[in-house]
Amino acid sequence: MQIDHPATAATMRHPDMVMRLERLGSFHQCRLSFMRILLRRLKSENWRFERAVFDIDARGVGIAVHTAHGPRRSYSLIAFANDLPPEKRSDRVIATEWDATFTLFDGIPTQADIDRLRQNVPLQEAGRISQSELSLSRANRSVRLWDHVVTALAAGGQPDPRMIDDVGYLMRTTAVYGSGKFGAADRAVIADRSEFQAPYQVEMLSVYLTRAFVMDLVEHMAALKSPESAVPLAPQLRRRFGIGNSTGLGMAPYLLNHPALLHCWIAARETALARVRALPHAAPDEIAQFRQIVQRAILHAAAWRSEHPTQVIKLADLRGDLTALSAYLEHADLAAPNPWNQLWHWAEDALTIEGQEQLASLLLEPYPQLVDDLADDMSCNEDRHWRIEGAMTAARLKEITQDIYGWALDTDWDAPDAQDRVWYVSDAKQEPRLGQRKLEPLEPYEQPLCPGRDAARMFAALGQFDGANVAAFVLAHPEHRHIVRRAQIATRLPYAEIRSNTIGATLMPIDMLRAKLSFFGACHFDPRSDRWVRITMFQHAPFPHELAQVDADDWTYPPLVAS
Repeated sequence: MQIDHPATAATMRHPDMVMRLERLGSFHQCRLSFMRILLRRLKSENWRFERAVFDIDARGVGIAVHTAHGPRRSYSLIAFANDLPPEKRSDRVIATEWDATFTLFDGIPTQADIDRLRQNVPLQEAGRISQSELSLSRANRSVRLWDHVVTALAAGGQPDPRMIDDVGYLMRTTAVYGSGKFGAADRAVIADRSEFQAPYQVEMLSVYLTRAFVMDLVEHMAALKSPESAVPLAPQLRRRFGIGNSTGLGMAPYLLNHPALLHCWIAARETALARVRALPHAAPDEIAQFRQIVQRAILHAAAWRSEHPTQVIKLADLRGDLTALSAYLEHADLAAPNPWNQLWHWAEDALTIEGQEQLASLLLEPYPQLVDDLADDMSCNEDRHWRIEGAMTAARLKEITQDIYGWALDTDWDAPDAQDRVWYVSDAKQEPRLGQRKLEPLEPYEQPLCPGRDAARMFAALGQFDGANVAAFVLAHPEHRHIVRRAQIATRLPYAEIRSNTIGATLMPIDMLRAKLSFFGACHFDPRSDRWVRITMFQHAPFPHELAQVDADDWTYPPLVAS
């Protein structure tokens, strides 16, 4: 594949390499992550922020409104704080109460709006919001760290940095809903607003303002506990807190259900990497910035904690790879021609997949002028890709199936392990679940979330349609309609399809979770099983009141400490 750019044309990595789950599950945040896109916009457009309401009592119960004022519109995070008994605190979807609940309001709410939302937002799924609200979310405290911070600040001191680094957040969200859920405004309502052109900008803005609320709240609770001695958090310590998030299996099928959007995300990242690799020379300041960001990435990896066996191995690989990269850079001549492509070829042989994908992110850091414009290409109108091309010949469909799903045609789908898992939707919660085929009678409820197996079945049926077109084939075999559509999408959009078995016995759904969350900009992935993961968002980011004075994009790796 080739890309066209005013400065370069370069080879992009092939989908057969990139779209394997083991590689997607090793992605890291980068310049094109949605949090970073958001903060660059807030900074460049001089958004203003105010805390319009903050009425919370000594029990931690009350309401706050944080408003972001953009060039054309304002948006308000309305937060409802709760005094939650410990026995009711749960991150599970079955929870009915939380430490805080939120909605992002389209504009500035009136008292009538706040009164209406007070009756609904704390109920979450059991309540109802309206077209005036853009998102619905909730969060729980990290109790041990919360109590430590309140106690330290109330006594006039500061919390232990080691405890901050061990956890990374004071609250973690357990759900952030948007795009029409529970009555919220549909995506179409905001699709033409420039501030929401990039993916998930509503949700990212909601989480960013939630972080500001949480930090204000913990300082407020310390001040109420001891008004005479309490102090605020030191700014550098304050930034070390992000917002945690617990993400489960419900998010995993997203990448399979949105192939065109998946392509947009991956293609933007791969185009950015190709542009950087194609540079004939690197300027001294670009080299210096890259060397520094590698050292900061080493600190970031050292602070990353997990006890999940798979993640422990991946972290060991990452730390070893970054050490090897740092050693290589001590003698590498980055002033020589084609420095980044030479470095990449070294990495393909010297680093694990984890380290290669970290390097892919690091290489983009010195080059905003080559990378940041690609954020404009990360959304798409998925509807226009769903029409099946009936005039395509069956022979051509077989060709593209062999090209895209060759790995699947080589798989023995009669082997029990190849079809060990079944994706279905829970009737109680209307959310995706994953069962074992041999243990549960789930096949009648199976969702079409295994493109590989379905492509192999389609390919076998195509053998009887030589000389026919796709319309005739789909008319005779409507059960293959969905995979015909996917194959045609993937031949136009090469990064649209995951090229791994998504129902095999060795499937790790957390690979899909990490791929999506890396595009959010999440860090410190901490799997708690193969089906759910904790992450940190906006850690080290400047707060709204700091954006005007600082670099809005230089925060994703911890700063180097002068010796």
